[in-house]
Amino acid sequence: MALIQNRKTKEISGVVRQILSPEAWKDELAELRKAEKELTRAHDRLAEKRRYSGWVKIEQNYAFTGPGGTATLADLFDDHSQLIVYHHMLKPADPSPCEGCCMVADQIPHLAHLHARDTSLVFVSKAPTVEIEAFQKRMSWAIPWYETKDSFNADFDVATGFGINVFYRDGEDLYRTYFTNGRGVETLGTVWTLLDLTPLGRQENWEAAPDGTQQTQPYHWWRRHNEYG
Repeated sequence: MALIQNRKTKEISGVVRQILSPEAWKDELAELRKAEKELTRAHDRLAEKRRYSGWVKIEQNYAFTGPGGTATLADLFDDHSQLIVYHHMLKPADPSPCEGCCMVADQIPHLAHLHARDTSLVFVSKAPTVEIEAFQKRMSWAIPWYETKDSFNADFDVATGFGINVFYRDGEDLYRTYFTNGRGVETLGTVWTLLDLTPLGRQENWEAAPDGTQQTQPYHWWRRHNEYG
């Protein structure tokens, strides 16, 4: 009898729904919360694996064109140690740019928060710079965006389609540290999920990270985007 009182079904907008008592609803929510916490810890373990994973040294020079003219891969770091590159599918004379790539761009956070963690983020595409700039203006995006000039996309597993690569700079040396594509980009868009892709991570002292990683307390480094530095 208690189960019947706490739970019944009702068709709402053509869909049969479970209608619970407040007590039963809270019990069910507690079970969902437990599963959510398990998923959060699983994400933390995955990000930890990224921080400890190996790197590949980049031996080839690559050329790009952007708002400031020609650039090298090192220039894309913009004086930061880490670089996240999103390969957007915008192509020359593209009348219908990829909707998925555009959704990714819409969800990129203010870059000041990434810069505060020594991380740059840029987009690259095969479209010429003039078309990139026109598309940026149309979409009201301010993300640094470069035209690829050579085999950069193909050499980093994005010969066609889209993807995201992460790089690290140590003086003159550049390293590739991570790559994903397909549904691997679905979680992108917040400061935290983007930093979780990088070898330095969120740089907070609760994270397990290789010896020598500089870390601070969580929360304490957060600022409004116009108040860093």
